[in-house]
Amino acid sequence: MLTTDDLVGALGAIPVRAPVRAEEVTASTNATAVELARAGSPEWTLVSAAHQTEGRGRLDRSWTDAPDGSLLFSLVLRPRIEPARAGLLSLLAGACMTTAIRDTTGRQVVCKWPNDLLLHEDKVGGVLLESAVADDALGYVVVGVGVNLTAPPGVEGASGIGERVGQRSLLTAFLVRFASTYTTEDASLPERVRNAWMPVSATIGQLVEATTLDGRAVTGRAVDLDGFGSLRLSTDTGEVRVGFGDVAHLRPG
Repeated sequence: MLTTDDLVGALGAIPVRAPVRAEEVTASTNATAVELARAGSPEWTLVSAAHQTEGRGRLDRSWTDAPDGSLLFSLVLRPRIEPARAGLLSLLAGACMTTAIRDTTGRQVVCKWPNDLLLHEDKVGGVLLESAVADDALGYVVVGVGVNLTAPPGVEGASGIGERVGQRSLLTAFLVRFASTYTTEDASLPERVRNAWMPVSATIGQLVEATTLDGRAVTGRAVDLDGFGSLRLSTDTGEVRVGFGDVAHLRPG
């Protein structure tokens, strides 16, 4: 279990000083971080838990973890980017956690667009982004990350990266990578996120089924990201963009 000292130490590696909250059991680290963000907590506020009783994924899905068998944390961010580009931060978080896992464990985890972390096609982690917009600007973005160290019981298609992985070392490795790319003071964030995500993507180059921004179901080959984090597909009728929902990787044959 991560302690308050662990969280302070991990932030110190960036280096940043911000409020932290380490809990043994919570409903959801994202819910706690959103509450803190709404109350005015500053950027880099960090929340962790050893177990979530109401863990959530995208599209209102549940997230199940083995108690103290996962790295579970959420960050409060206050980026100066247009709201339409907030999804870039989910991709960045996924890419940074993937490289952190690779560098600390040697396990070749990959990113499946938009927010899944896979190992040998099993899901080992994910990212949940929540934000608030006021006066056409982002008030806050909460980025929640969950990584299974051990496989959660009874969850089909889920696996873990190894129970001996140190939670503090993995969190620190993530924060160092994320902070080095996150700077939002200039217009190069989309390209920096693309450069971080593309090399660890399991989706680029794949034939996929997806839903386009205008609601059409399409099949095409994933070829790139656009400046908003949407997936660009090459189809028989031209290029289309996928900006939300899921994609299914299609097997040949």
